[in-house]
Amino acid sequence: MTELGIGIGWRPEIAEAVEGLSGVDWVEVVAENICAGHLPDSLTRLRERGVTVVPHGVSLGLGGADRPDPARLAALGEKAVALGAPLVTEHIAFVRAGGPLTATPQLEAGHLLPVPRTWDALDVLCENVRIAQDALPVPLALENIAALISWPGEEMSEGRFLAELVERTGVRLLVDVANLHTNHVNRGEDPARALSELPVEAIAYVHVAGGVERDGVWHDTHAHPVPRAVLDVLADLASRVAPPGVLLERDDDFPPGEELGDELRAIRATLTGASRVARPGGAGHGVRAPRGAVAAATAQPLLIGAGARVSGGPMPGVAPAAPVATAPAPRAGARQRVAVAQAALLSALVAGTPVPEGFDSRRLGVQGRALAAKRAGVVAKVAPELPGILGKGFRPAFLAYARSRPMTGGYRRDALDFAEHLLVAGRPEDPVARRQLTEWWQDRSGNRPPGRATRLVRAARHALVRR
Repeated sequence: MTELGIGIGWRPEIAEAVEGLSGVDWVEVVAENICAGHLPDSLTRLRERGVTVVPHGVSLGLGGADRPDPARLAALGEKAVALGAPLVTEHIAFVRAGGPLTATPQLEAGHLLPVPRTWDALDVLCENVRIAQDALPVPLALENIAALISWPGEEMSEGRFLAELVERTGVRLLVDVANLHTNHVNRGEDPARALSELPVEAIAYVHVAGGVERDGVWHDTHAHPVPRAVLDVLADLASRVAPPGVLLERDDDFPPGEELGDELRAIRATLTGASRVARPGGAGHGVRAPRGAVAAATAQPLLIGAGARVSGGPMPGVAPAAPVATAPAPRAGARQRVAVAQAALLSALVAGTPVPEGFDSRRLGVQGRALAAKRAGVVAKVAPELPGILGKGFRPAFLAYARSRPMTGGYRRDALDFAEHLLVAGRPEDPVARRQLTEWWQDRSGNRPPGRATRLVRAARHALVRR
């Protein structure tokens, strides 16, 4: 039986540092960044040392109106098997919208967006989770996400929404305490209330990460040190239940290994301190761990997965949990209603269409700029030659492009479309850079730069997307 303890998110940029850190029991890897048949050497070495590796997906969009893509589910399952993972994780979010349910072009957000906490959205999410659970070879856990925006007309709190999800599907939870803090700053939601309402016994593990506040908005950057406020939420959670695992996330502006080690030690100290003050019972404090339980969980990690579904059954070697009630099918029209609402929101964020009624237009502007910045950053990573060719002009040129060109495919397709957009416009002006960009585009697209007729057709297509 696989155990979890204190872990860190594995990223290529800090692979060597992660291998050199002491006291790392497990790591988490972004599933979309690896291939099942060709794992990074660093992950292979960690596995050989007995370090557990958990794939963490970001593209399923289980909170979206469409049913999960079988190909994406199969790919996630293959990576779990290749890594020998005890479980896989994803997000309670939508990442694309539009398509046949709305008779509009499908748009990609390029990032995680919150689902409305309504009964319609819950019905759709639960059916999607059931489909994913039946397709995956290992148990699934889902993460609460950070949000800059709130949906109008929500019908339940975050804690109740998560509790209903667990009750209907038996899915595990990946509780991100940094996201609870983010939603406290951005949406006025009390982390303590969320923790008191959610079923803490369903927690598979916990995420901890840093961010930064700008103009009253908390940005969950994963590029800053973990602040005291996030550690305080972790302490609150650990006073209620011994978390089976806790993981530090860092995705950018990577510090030296010594600083990562310091953050891991701060997490351990927070868990130990919470165990010393935890008391059984207590009004409004949910289920508390017995004295010393959290410290024991840190020293000898708890087992995970009791009663979790493995292709429709419990995890091998673990006593089954109480039966989970069968999730009802979404009520009539729920998928289409969710689809229309999500498409309208995403179109406003990435295509400049009017702000849907009830949303804060200023906050949607912040979210839209954050999505564009995220998109630029990822394109720079998947196609590092572009910033090399364009220099300081890359980011402003890409942001200008993104304002009128929503992403309709993956990031690599986006990089090609951006390069084509520049070449059609006769840019960059420097002939050497333009020749380099042309060669880069031709090498990857296998085509010549588009002619006038093709440009007119594509311009018309983009005009339709923006409507």
